[in-house]
Amino acid sequence: MTDRHADIRDAVRALCAQFPDEYHRKIDAERAYPEAFVDALTKAGWLAAMIPQDFGGSGLGLAEASVIMEEINRAGGNSGACHGQMYNMGTLLRHGSNEQKRKYLPQIASGSLRLQSMGVTEPTTGTDTTKIRTTAVKKGDRYVVNGQKVWISRVQHSDLMILLARTTPLADVQKKSAGMSIFLVDLRQALGHGLTVRPIANMVNHETNELFFENLEIPAEHLIGVEGQGFKYILDGLNAERTLIAAECIGDGYWFIDRVTRYAKERNVFGRAIGQNQGVQFPIAESYIEVEAANLMRWKACDLFDAHEPCGAEANMAKYLAAKASWEAANACLQFHGGFGFAAEYDVERKFRETRLYQVAPISTNLILSYVAEHVLGLPRSF
Repeated sequence: MTDRHADIRDAVRALCAQFPDEYHRKIDAERAYPEAFVDALTKAGWLAAMIPQDFGGSGLGLAEASVIMEEINRAGGNSGACHGQMYNMGTLLRHGSNEQKRKYLPQIASGSLRLQSMGVTEPTTGTDTTKIRTTAVKKGDRYVVNGQKVWISRVQHSDLMILLARTTPLADVQKKSAGMSIFLVDLRQALGHGLTVRPIANMVNHETNELFFENLEIPAEHLIGVEGQGFKYILDGLNAERTLIAAECIGDGYWFIDRVTRYAKERNVFGRAIGQNQGVQFPIAESYIEVEAANLMRWKACDLFDAHEPCGAEANMAKYLAAKASWEAANACLQFHGGFGFAAEYDVERKFRETRLYQVAPISTNLILSYVAEHVLGLPRSF
């Protein structure tokens, strides 16, 4: 399975080799955005992988996109800087109008526009998406948006954003997932004209923000699909997101295993390589087994998504397994590097922080367990 799409792997690895550990270390230390790296990925066409060829992209599927994300992380980078463009494609591609696709996709494919951001989560609702309070009220040929979002990533490095808002009050719908709509927001026009962005400092070099909407006007033609069907549309994007995150965690897992295996062979204490000790060997071997197993579920989720088959359970399970595997690999890598694992020059502590995020986001492990319990095993809903 690790040889699947070998041509893509080789090409992405060659590009990533131009941005060694020192580059990513410097970006992390400065809490900067990897502009040069993202530009290189864009110019090489990798971030347009899922855009159809008719619109200037490569016309590839989620499987190929997942390989790109995996290889970035396996090379020591952080796909979190650019993965939004991949999973946001699902919403626009599957539910956008032909006019919207013709207008935006060629520019996104060329890199003249970035679609890196998705506004769903809110401070008072978290992952209880049906309870969102951000509203979009239609007035003539425009929608007026008011509300608040939080943990919205890459807004400062994106031109467009996918936004989920309520167009029908929760009290007026028969099904709580109804009455929400998806909009394509032009951030260049919105900033300072009804949209305020407040950056959130956090433990990872991950640009994320709190958004405030105050009478932001969005042209009606920026509505994606049918009004009120937004929750259904956003699920495509969320399934793609979770599968891509799984691939990134798999890339992280292999990175940690590669690093700690090499170090365990080279590091000698008490007259022998520390890798000769079973107390060192076993956690590394266990981590490798778990990453390999997560990899199989990743491919299952990708194949179902690309076949337009239901894949909610597989996407969630892939994300759960991969995030768990990468976190265990990170712990083993840091532990067996000893004090050197905490030294920035070894890059372990940076990757350790980055992969820890995925125990919490984009969906927590407990919510995945609840999903599987209810929707796969048929147990009573727990919330």
